[in-house]
Amino acid sequence: MTLAHPWTAAAGAAIIALCAAFVRRAHRRANGRAFAYSNLEFFDAAARPRTWIVPALDALWLLSFAGVAIAAARPHLALSAPASNSSVIVCIDTSGSMASTDVVPTRAAAAASAARAFIAASPASVKIGIVAFSQTAIVLAPPTDDRAAASAALARLPAPNGPTAIGDALESAAGLFPPFGVHAIVLITDGVSNAGRDPTAIVSTLAAQHIPIFGIGVGTRTGDRIARTGERATLDEAALRGYAHSTGGSYAQADSGETLRAAMRRLGRTTTEARRDVDCALAFALAGASGLCLAFLIASAVGTHP
Repeated sequence: MTLAHPWTAAAGAAIIALCAAFVRRAHRRANGRAFAYSNLEFFDAAARPRTWIVPALDALWLLSFAGVAIAAARPHLALSAPASNSSVIVCIDTSGSMASTDVVPTRAAAAASAARAFIAASPASVKIGIVAFSQTAIVLAPPTDDRAAASAALARLPAPNGPTAIGDALESAAGLFPPFGVHAIVLITDGVSNAGRDPTAIVSTLAAQHIPIFGIGVGTRTGDRIARTGERATLDEAALRGYAHSTGGSYAQADSGETLRAAMRRLGRTTTEARRDVDCALAFALAGASGLCLAFLIASAVGTHP
């Protein structure tokens, strides 16, 4: 929660503290006068059933005043809600390094399984597109709300082969978005770009268009040998973190099929959420005013005043 006028809240807190001190002092003086009764046993018996009322009523007064003070400071809450006209493009690396078996059964198979988990977890209103990339980028499915079509596109993922053109994949994804709505890119890769366009330039363009990149680094940090070529499959986490940071997205590393699917399920629930700024001043004002009215009625009924 944020406050549009924090100094108003600070002043209100100071006034409430002074009121609390005044009430405590008043109670002490009242207790001192109470012992002037000649019949202390009678006074104690009469007062004991209501001993809880005084501190409870004091708390109600103070909380009610606090609600009014917070309302005067114009509080706002940032709430997340599913955005309308939202689209997500899932870019899946199909380069030769995705044949590595450090993620069981292979990085490529785990990535495809995770993409299915993402599709299943996404709200029905979200349009999902699929882009595969190795030496070049291939659009397997444009953004669609047809979940069957999006899932069927994953069956057409090419076998792992060739270099990695992350820049081309991001550029292809950016070209698939409609003119309006909330857009995001999910990039599933080992992060080592060694072909095609420079990803940095494309990332700058995406940042300017407020399109976040959510990077998923597939693979262990130690990597593994690719059986067919004998080359070591690595993981460039620094690059993926950079893409995500520059565009306002996030990065997660997945060193197993289960962690990869879990990360994609989380993204499916959050990538298309829009944050709304909600003014809560009226709610706090009503709560504070209601509390003051209730406190006044109770105090009048039991003859107790703050």
